[in-house]
Amino acid sequence: MRKLQSEDGNGPSIDRVYRNNGNAPLLSLLEGHVGRVLDVGCGAGDNARLLACRFPRCEVFGITYSAAEAAAARAAMTTCWVADIEADLPQQLCADRFDVLIFSHVLEHMRDPAATLNKFAQLLRAGGVALIAVPNVLSWATRWRFLRGDFEYASDGVLDDTHLRFFTFLTAERYLVGRCPGLTTLSKTVTGSVPLWLLRRYVFPRTLSRRIDRLGCRLLPNLFGDQILLKAVFDPARSRSQA
Repeated sequence: MRKLQSEDGNGPSIDRVYRNNGNAPLLSLLEGHVGRVLDVGCGAGDNARLLACRFPRCEVFGITYSAAEAAAARAAMTTCWVADIEADLPQQLCADRFDVLIFSHVLEHMRDPAATLNKFAQLLRAGGVALIAVPNVLSWATRWRFLRGDFEYASDGVLDDTHLRFFTFLTAERYLVGRCPGLTTLSKTVTGSVPLWLLRRYVFPRTLSRRIDRLGCRLLPNLFGDQILLKAVFDPARSRSQA
């Protein structure tokens, strides 16, 4: 999940800067040759730094609405554009083509996330992939909050106060990839945890806890999954035929 900081590090500001350690589980879905990558809603460039370690020869580009984020991201990227990703794309970007698009906890902030995804998908080369991560609003932790009568927006997490759309493991693919004619889902998974509480801290070894987490996410992804990960491939001919 994204972490929000103001420029002085003391809390939210109008020009928000999202910083984290990158989304390693999402990027782990990449395999083979990775050439040109566009990170849509790239934050401070944390995914680019992870990609540089795994694929040192890849070129990473970014686009963000925040000038402060772009300034931080450019240190790890070939270039980063400042633009509203729901509006018209920068002219230089429209003429470019990419092997990979990354949407890591971005689409839930959009008024029309499927339209945004479809627009950017046209920038993919044939056979290029889109990697998508969105939070699962029905994870056990959020359900528990709702059962307690707790519904408070925050500056990060599932109930980030800038989230406009909410997804579950059962709906994310349908509302996102399913509404983009040129994209076909290759995989749908989750990452998350099982509520082991004190057992995790004091009783179970770390390896056992991780095995239980993986099993829980595999058997009940809509309950134990914190984030939903989608990988989709782009076919331009299919996109044109259904336009």
